[in-house]
Formats: sequence, C-alpha cells, structure tokens
Amino acid sequence: MTWVVLIALVVLVLAVLLMLMRGRREGWEAVAAALMVGLAGYALQGQPTMPSAMKAPSNPAAGNGKALVEERQKLSGVDPTKNRWVVPGDALAMHGQYAEAATVLRGAVEADPKNGDAWLAIANALVSHAEGNLSPAALYAFRQAQNADPKAPGPSFFLGLAMARAGRFDETRSLWADLVAKAPADAPWRDDIAMRLKRLDELMAMLRQRAQAEAAAPQGAPMAAPMAAPMAAPQ
Repeated sequence: MTWVVLIALVVLVLAVLLMLMRGRREGWEAVAAALMVGLAGYALQGQPTMPSAMKAPSNPAAGNGKALVEERQKLSGVDPTKNRWVVPGDALAMHGQYAEAATVLRGAVEADPKNGDAWLAIANALVSHAEGNLSPAALYAFRQAQNADPKAPGPSFFLGLAMARAGRFDETRSLWADLVAKAPADAPWRDDIAMRLKRLDELMAMLRQRAQAEAAAPQGAPMAAPMAAPMAAPQ
C-alpha cells in the first residue's frame, strides 16, 4: 500500500497547488518537478517493506554509503573480508568518507587489476563523492568492473542507478532491462532488479504524461493534475 499512499499524496499536493496558484503556471511547476524528483528517488531506491527506523542516521551521506556497500556486497557475492584493501575502503564509504575510500581501494586494483568488486566499489565511491554526478573517473571504474567480470550484475545495476540519479532514465532502463533479460532464472538478484525496472517504467510513463499535458495546455492556463500510473505494492 505504500506506493498507493505515496502517489495519492503527490496527486493531492499537485491538485492543491493548482487551486492556490491558478494562472501562475511557473510557480507550481517548480514544486511539481521537485515532487517528481523525490518520487523518482523513492521509486528506484526505496524499500517499502523495510520497517520504519526510529532515528535517521546523523550523517545522511554515511547512511547512503552504508546502503550502497551492502547492496554491492549482496549483488557480488564476494566475501569482502578476504581483501585487505576492500575492508577498510568499505568502512570509510559506510561512514561517508568517499574520497578516502576511493584512495584506499586503489590498492586493491593495483594489486589485482581484475578485481571487479574493488573497481565497482571505487566507482560507487567516486559517484557518491561527486554528489551523484557520473565523472569520467567513475565511468572508467564502472567499465573496468564490467570488463573484469562481464557476467556480474553489479556494474550494470549501479551504473544504471547513477544515470537515473542524473535523470538519464532511458539509459538506466536499457542497462537494467538487458541485465534482467540475460539473468539466469534462479539468480537471487533477478527479481529485485526486475521490480526496480517495473518502478522505473511506471515513473517514466508518469513523466511522459506530465510532459504531454504541459505541451497540450495553452500558455498561462492552469493545468489539471497529472494522473498517476497505477502501481502495485511490491511483494
């Protein structure tokens, strides 16, 4: 039910904005865009089935780093404790110290250039250090991770996530759809990525509807609140 409530709230807020800012299209569009960006972030990274936390992390960057490290470890299936560079690198990333993490993790790829997990950890650290921006260095690390283990799901998943954070949803969809299509039926991560792909498709449909409504509306005229695409709550 989380998705239903969330979308209903977004539509309700947009409807109220239309009534309060009738005839002032530029005013509510900025707020509407912010709401859609927030919905995009939740659609791709939110976990509705996770119990509510009593207290948010004191360092938001650290909270994000912890989630990225745990997700990477889950996808890779590699025991990080076996690498003397990855262990401290992950610890730094989990505390939001991304630049330091990337520096430490370089030791792992210098010792073993084919260490795909270490390359992926570097890529994620660089993206987080750049506040979500996909730098050339991060893209290089993603490519190295992919080359080290072409069958690993992590590089395509996290590269797609970085592109989604930059608003490059079409590229994200291409990466994730290819990942799901090529995944073995019994891959433990397949269903999770397929669910995120479904969320992305629903989000993109909503954005297309909104863009079409804006294009069709006369300049300066109030617009109807965009209809939200139906979304089933994740199981």
